[in-house]
Amino acid sequence: MNTFPQVVLYTDTDGRAKFRDATVLLTEGTPAARLSPLMPSGGLQLRESPVGFRSEFHCTGAPQWLFVLKGCMEIGLQDGSWRAFHPGQHFYSADTLPEGAVFDPALHGHRSRQVGDEPLVTLFVRG
Repeated sequence: MNTFPQVVLYTDTDGRAKFRDATVLLTEGTPAARLSPLMPSGGLQLRESPVGFRSEFHCTGAPQWLFVLKGCMEIGLQDGSWRAFHPGQHFYSADTLPEGAVFDPALHGHRSRQVGDEPLVTLFVRG
C-alpha cells in the first residue's frame, strides 16, 4: 500500500515537544494518482517571515499542517535538538499545551527560526 510520509511534532506524556515519523495511507484515487482519504480542515494561512525571524518557545494553539514553500525553517526542541525543513517539506504540528497545564517556557513547546538569506514562506492548514 502506498503511503505519504508525515513528520509529527507532538506533546509527549512528559509535557515536552518531540518529533515522530508516521505515515498517511494513500487508499483513494487510481494507480497513477494515489490520494489519502479526505481530511477535514479549518482553513489555511500563508506566512512570510523575514530573514532573521526567530520565535521563543511556544505551543501550537491548534493542530495544523505546516508546509515550507520558500526558505528554510528550523524547529528547536527543549532537549536542544533542531530539525530543518526546506521547500516542499512539511510537518504536522500538534504540540499543544497539555490540558490543565500552565505554559512553562522551560518545559513546553518548540521554537522556530528562519535560516539562510531568503525570507521564509510557509503555509498552515488547520486540522
